[in-house]
Amino acid sequence: MTRVAAKEAKAMAEGNNNGPLSGMVIAVAGAGGPAGKATLRHLAESGAQVVAADANPERLAEAVDAARYAGGGAYITGESVDLLDPAAARDWADRTEKQCGRVDGLVHLVGGWRGSATFPETSLEDWTVLNDLLVRTVQHTSLAFHDALLRSSAGRYVLISQSGATKPTAGNAAYAAAKAAAEAWTLALADSFRKAGGDSGPTAAASIIVIKALVHEEMRAQKPNAKFAGFTDVNDLAQAIGGVWSRPAEEVNGTRLWLTPQP
Repeated sequence: MTRVAAKEAKAMAEGNNNGPLSGMVIAVAGAGGPAGKATLRHLAESGAQVVAADANPERLAEAVDAARYAGGGAYITGESVDLLDPAAARDWADRTEKQCGRVDGLVHLVGGWRGSATFPETSLEDWTVLNDLLVRTVQHTSLAFHDALLRSSAGRYVLISQSGATKPTAGNAAYAAAKAAAEAWTLALADSFRKAGGDSGPTAAASIIVIKALVHEEMRAQKPNAKFAGFTDVNDLAQAIGGVWSRPAEEVNGTRLWLTPQP
C-alpha cells in the first residue's frame, strides 16, 4: 500500500462511522477466493478498513475488485504477500500498522485440500503441502500480528477450521492433522492473549470458526440439484467472522464457533 493510498484509506475509514466495525483495521490473509470476496465485502460494509493479502496477485486483484464493486465502492486494499516467508508476514504486519495506525484483526482464510481414497494410500507429499498452507501460514501470521493485536483495544485473530479436525476420516489424515495443528496453535495464541490480560481479562482474542465445507453462488449454479447439506454459505461465514468483534474478548478468546453440527 502506498503512502497516498494509506492516507485515503484512513480518511475513508474515519468517514464511515455508521457500521459496527467503524474505524477498525482488519487484515485478511488468503483473500483471493470466494470466501475472501464475501469477507472483504462484509467487513468493509461494516465500516472496517480492510487490508487483503494473497499469494496469487491475479486472484487477489479479482477478489478486491469484486468486493469493492459489490460493496458500492468500499475501500479495500490488497497486496501479494508470501505467507510462507516469516519475514514477509512480519513486514506485512508492521507495514499495515505503520500505514494505517493500528491493526484490529487478522482473519486467516488460507486454505487447501488433499486427500486419498484410503488411509494406506495417503501420500506424505500431501502432508508437506498442507502443512505449509494450513499450519505454517497460521504460525507466521499469528507471530507477526501478535503484538499489534495486543496494542489494539479490540484485537481479534480468527481462524477458519474444518470439522474433520475433531473427527478425522481415513482418507483425510493429512488434511485433518494439519487443521488440528492449526487449531492447537491458535488456542496457544489465545492463551498468550489471556496471560497478557492478567486479572483484568484479555483485550485481544483468538477464535476458531468451524465449518464442514463452503458453498457459493457459482457452485449452486454449476450443480442446481445439489443440496450441499451441512455446507456454510460464504456470506454466512463472513457475517460470523464480523460477529467476533461484537462480543467481549473474554467470551470469544480460545473458543470454537460451530457453523455446522458438531460430529
